[in-house]
Amino acid sequence: MALDAFRDELAATAAALSAPGTGLLAADESTATIGKRFAAIGLENSEANRRSYRSLLASAPELAEAISGVILFEETLFQDSVSEVGEPGPPIVTLFEQQGIIPGIKVDQGVESLAGGLAGESWCTGLKGLSERAARYYARGARFAKWRAVLRISSVGCPSELAVRENAWGLARYARTVQEQGLVPIVEPEILMDGDHDIATTASVQEWVLRTVYEALAVNGVFLEGSLLKPSMTLAGADCPERPGLEEVGAFTVRTLSRSVPAAVPAILFLSGGLSEEDASLCLNAINQAAAEGFAPWHLGFSFGRALQHSCLKHWNGTDRQAGQAALLARARANGAASRGAYAAGTEPSDDASLFVADYSY
Repeated sequence: MALDAFRDELAATAAALSAPGTGLLAADESTATIGKRFAAIGLENSEANRRSYRSLLASAPELAEAISGVILFEETLFQDSVSEVGEPGPPIVTLFEQQGIIPGIKVDQGVESLAGGLAGESWCTGLKGLSERAARYYARGARFAKWRAVLRISSVGCPSELAVRENAWGLARYARTVQEQGLVPIVEPEILMDGDHDIATTASVQEWVLRTVYEALAVNGVFLEGSLLKPSMTLAGADCPERPGLEEVGAFTVRTLSRSVPAAVPAILFLSGGLSEEDASLCLNAINQAAAEGFAPWHLGFSFGRALQHSCLKHWNGTDRQAGQAALLARARANGAASRGAYAAGTEPSDDASLFVADYSY
């Protein structure tokens, strides 16, 4: 079978992406979403500006000290870079590879309303033609993939069993498909922060979701040692009046994962989910400190988008590449330290603004 031909490579790639003190830079925003980020700094959403910004990311010096891999949007994977003074350069993917950063690719094609589900529930699209696309991405240099399923907790009964099972099955079909083309699948069952539920409710739902996901992965014969998990941290809803402390977030998250995720998975790389840059680092740090005291056979790292790029975009402001890179590197260092449980609050510059967006999509 095709998977067997890639088994050793998949395991090696997953292990490299799970290096201690590292995580992923999620730079896979769609054209529409990067347009919203550019609008916040008064910048036109043009191909030239997208190329310039993503060239900034790829050429940031010493980024590989804390970043093991980068998730790209399809446009970026096939895009050439541009220098700070506007001269054409090598492919953006090559700049990352030259630093020792493994390129990855977002392969899902967005969510659609789930027929038969409760209000607001969705399923993720993109399975049709995925095998052929994955082969093309591998040929271009990508070595891992990402697929985001979205679930929500609400007072009307979300998530429904239909939504949990449908999204788990979609993640499993995606994971098996891309493994057969040589790509390590990042499995991302995101539970949105929207809602007023408490942290115990989140933990209960997350355990159910993760157990269902790994049951589906097993049925589909997914090679766990060549896969990664990208979950939400175990948090209270954004509107919950009882805000959990960092120690509580760490303890609940580690307990949830220990009850749900097989030890064969090399790494769990958390999404930031709308937390501010500093809060994302502090929560990740608390999770690793809790893990040091209990059961945690996986590398507990990060796969942040907004929580790595918010200050970077603001300082770049369309023109100042060095300032943007300095801000990016500061947050990369912070999260690298947090993935070891060694980050001290405020030791790296950050923006404390909340990055929460209701019903977030990209």
